[in-house]
Amino acid sequence: MQTAGPLDAEILAALQSACFPEEPWDAGSIASLCAPPEGFALLALRGDEPVGFVLARAAAGEGEILVIGVLPAERRSGVGRRLVEATLAHARQLDAEALFLEVAEDNGAARTLYMANDFFSVGRRPGYYKRPSGPVAALVLRHTIRKV
Repeated sequence: MQTAGPLDAEILAALQSACFPEEPWDAGSIASLCAPPEGFALLALRGDEPVGFVLARAAAGEGEILVIGVLPAERRSGVGRRLVEATLAHARQLDAEALFLEVAEDNGAARTLYMANDFFSVGRRPGYYKRPSGPVAALVLRHTIRKV
């Protein structure tokens, strides 16, 4: 796992676009989201090649995963789990006591990943995600970070 920042925005934008082609983000937006001190980004690498990423932030005792993505060819290989674990550790270093995220209700693989990492549902946002077949609710999940 490698930390990333605004200078890596082009790489992060390319990964985000490859992971979520229906909702690409531009490098400028990504650079502002991962700017310290609140924002941060992590890259998962296979060798020297980026295969996944997370954009998150932490402030005032709470953290939030804004987006996490793994290239399609790398899914179900443990990259997502490593990204979640590294994000929890980084948020802990930033004194976050809880980490939140939103996940599409119809994304069973992601929900399984988060539940396996002790996230639990604290809310639901109807119609949050747009799909060709119609809107899908977002589940708001929380992980309580245990101080060590």
